[in-house]
Amino acid sequence: LIAVVYAAEDQEQFFKRGHTNNWAVLACTSRYWFNYRHIANTLSIYRSVKRLGIPDSQIILMLADDVACDPRNSKSGTVYNNANQQINVYGDDIEVDYRGYEVTVENLVRVLTGRLPDSVPRSKRLLTDERSNILVYMTGHGGNGFLKFQDAEEISDVELANAFEQMWQKRRYHEIFFAIDTCQASSMLEKFYSPNILGVASSLVGEDSHSHHHDPEIGVAVIDSWTYYTLSYLERIKPTSKDKMHNLLQSFDKSLVMSTTKIRTDLYKRDLSKVPITDFFGSVRNVEIVNVSLDVDEKKFSQNVMPESQQYYQDGIRRQYSTQFPIIEVSSLNDKLYL
Repeated sequence: LIAVVYAAEDQEQFFKRGHTNNWAVLACTSRYWFNYRHIANTLSIYRSVKRLGIPDSQIILMLADDVACDPRNSKSGTVYNNANQQINVYGDDIEVDYRGYEVTVENLVRVLTGRLPDSVPRSKRLLTDERSNILVYMTGHGGNGFLKFQDAEEISDVELANAFEQMWQKRRYHEIFFAIDTCQASSMLEKFYSPNILGVASSLVGEDSHSHHHDPEIGVAVIDSWTYYTLSYLERIKPTSKDKMHNLLQSFDKSLVMSTTKIRTDLYKRDLSKVPITDFFGSVRNVEIVNVSLDVDEKKFSQNVMPESQQYYQDGIRRQYSTQFPIIEVSSLNDKLYL
């Protein structure tokens, strides 16, 4: 948890942001060894948002293939996003929520809309609410109005737009920043019609999205150009940085990226020059002070509140399981809440 002290003149804006939590959905939709760069793209963004404060419990990571364990990988157990192999973005603490053939159009839509079977654990759910800001990043092979999954199916621009509308109707987000790195990527933004969505795409309709460079040791491209320059900017950002989304979105040079970045802002009501990058890529929490008193009865903590069924004997000594949450009484105005 990152605590940030704001000057008095910033406090009014601080509490008007409207969101209290940050989530990320990061999806690589390509499999096979020669699509190594798409895995590296996704893992690089994953590493950046974790560094800026979004915990694994609030990141849904979808990887269509595990190139780290591919027999053609001369650096087994690793994924690098640069030919100098400085940083292993696969790392030791990666938590993949959906992998391999679990990465499907159906599962992505179900994750976004919350329409998952009861058997799906919490760690694979997007547990957002109306005060959640969500970063949705997708990469893979695409075309005019679609993004391919696993070389077997595709999600259309209409399906994605309808999924976001379901999220809005069900109050599953406050704002969404949607970023996509694929060929003809801007076509995936055109059908959006739900409010509070900021979209950015790596290429226009009719344009290809290019890889940045390859690693001769492993024989494939290791990162896409648009994602490479996005990361170049994010690496300069700290959790306490005041850089704005406008600065990031205006940093893409067509001569370097080799494609035209498309930005869609008509559904987004805030001024991008006043929106911190950490509103989507980080997790700086707003702290609001409320007039609520908490009365704790010390006697309740000393009492044995566990029933006999929760007690057991070991080595002749009576023991009991501890409760995860103590039973306390909270007085709030004229009401009494029991936790």
